[in-house]
Amino acid sequence: MTEERTWNVYLSGEIHTDWREEIAEGTNAADLPVRFSAPVTHHEASDDCGVAILGEEPNKFWHDHKGAQMNAIRTRTLIGDADIVVVRFGEKYKQWNAAFDAGMASALGKALIVVHQDEHAHALKEVDAAALAVAKTSAQVVDILRYVIRGELAGYTQ
Repeated sequence: MTEERTWNVYLSGEIHTDWREEIAEGTNAADLPVRFSAPVTHHEASDDCGVAILGEEPNKFWHDHKGAQMNAIRTRTLIGDADIVVVRFGEKYKQWNAAFDAGMASALGKALIVVHQDEHAHALKEVDAAALAVAKTSAQVVDILRYVIRGELAGYTQ
């Protein structure tokens, strides 16, 4: 018998709800062999990492630029290592960085799952077209992971 593969899943997107924890709890409850990674989700740390480490910038553009470049080291590496990239778009804010992550994942040929509500379907039509699945809930993401990892589908007997 061979050892079960551990899947690397990168969780990108909005940072204002507990959707990452919901997916982690669901995959844990389903006993799925998944290792999660994510961007830095502490908003202020993510914004200020460049100037905190490399020095202040009087111009806000360069302040943000330094932080974006440092965050890109993490993002590029973890998306590159991912088997599956999940990108969630929240209701309250426009997550341009999440759209960029979805594009990067698509360009790298990564399996992409997008999560958003119906009201964003038009704005995200190109992102959705690149995705292999478009879900509305964390529970649906867990069900997708259960299916692709184990071939298990609720309501069907093996």
